Amino acid sequence: YAVEITEQKALEAQMAQSQKMQAVGQVAGGIAHDFNNVLTAIIGFSDLLLANHRPSDPSFQDIMNIKQNANRAAGLVRQLLAFSRRQTLRPQVLQLSDLLSDITILLTRLLGENVKLEVVHGRDVWPIKADLNQLEQVVINLAVNGRDAMPGGGTMTIRTSNLPAAEVSRFSYRPLPVVDYVLLEVEDTGTGMPPEVQERIFEPFFSTKEVGKGTGLGLSTVYGIVKQTGAHIFLDSELGKGTTFRVFFPRHVPAEGELPAAAAQPQAEIADLTGTANILLVEDEEAVRAFAARALASRGYQVYEAASGVEALDVMEEAGGKIDLVVSDVVMPELDGPSLLRELRKTRPELKIIFVSGYAEEAFKKNLPEGESFRFLPKPFSLKELAIAVKETLGR
Repeated sequence: YAVEITEQKALEAQMAQSQKMQAVGQVAGGIAHDFNNVLTAIIGFSDLLLANHRPSDPSFQDIMNIKQNANRAAGLVRQLLAFSRRQTLRPQVLQLSDLLSDITILLTRLLGENVKLEVVHGRDVWPIKADLNQLEQVVINLAVNGRDAMPGGGTMTIRTSNLPAAEVSRFSYRPLPVVDYVLLEVEDTGTGMPPEVQERIFEPFFSTKEVGKGTGLGLSTVYGIVKQTGAHIFLDSELGKGTTFRVFFPRHVPAEGELPAAAAQPQAEIADLTGTANILLVEDEEAVRAFAARALASRGYQVYEAASGVEALDVMEEAGGKIDLVVSDVVMPELDGPSLLRELRKTRPELKIIFVSGYAEEAFKKNLPEGESFRFLPKPFSLKELAIAVKETLGR
């Protein structure tokens, strides 16, 4: 009877935690659009500052840190949104070593002064196919987990290497299909974990941290992303010696005609991002509109601005058919993006459009006519991402 009561209380506690996280997800879903607007402005104005500073300038690295942390905040928004709805995965061909190089500075800051970070890149590491932002989240969460296991400081080693199918038998993990893998190892010299903790470490809400020090979602998020990517994660841990997490990513073998992201368009995307087209920018958030207008004008475009869908229709009429492209927010008062598009199609059926939004693409796609053609740019976006989206859309 006592055991039943204990189990019931544990179940009630887990249910309460589950409901709390569900509420957090609903709140996050509600504020995501506003939060992503703020992050778009921070990232955007950081880009404008970076464009006016040389890498050797003392302030360049400070601005870069602002941008990197804004991008990290954007990742946290995506992590919260995972509780309210399934996030859209955007798999692309990646080099794991390149990703690690891009976030090494951020990881060093996160780990603090007491933890030494060593990144060991394997030679000629094979490509993998995964969502870039989600993969960054995996590395960051594993690194933060390792840092927390070393309260007195220590060394964190992150390694990448190829693991041919013939060598998979070196590991006794199950289930681990015998195929070629790219192996990511995150090793700490921390406190280690007893077997009973290792068994439950990926469970949602399971945490060894003090109350208020963590949600117990960091490693379950990692587990979910790894599984969604088609990869496998295991760990080895010894009390007093430390823990090693190993993520096995299936090697991506490009299909005939498919090239890795970097090779598919060698430097094409950054060759020339200027233009002379007339662009109508529709955005109710003033800071985002100001950044985007400056970014596009600096690339040579003629920019017309509108703060709402209704105002956009007026600007279109005044412009008299001069507009080549519309860049529009989705969620706006009076007339939202999809409704604006329907109105524009009545007089300009061929007009090109880019929708920008802090919500997932699927959230509004169902409100559009079937087969409707548009480009989607998720918020927050950088100056370069905006310029590329505009250039590619105009070129179609």
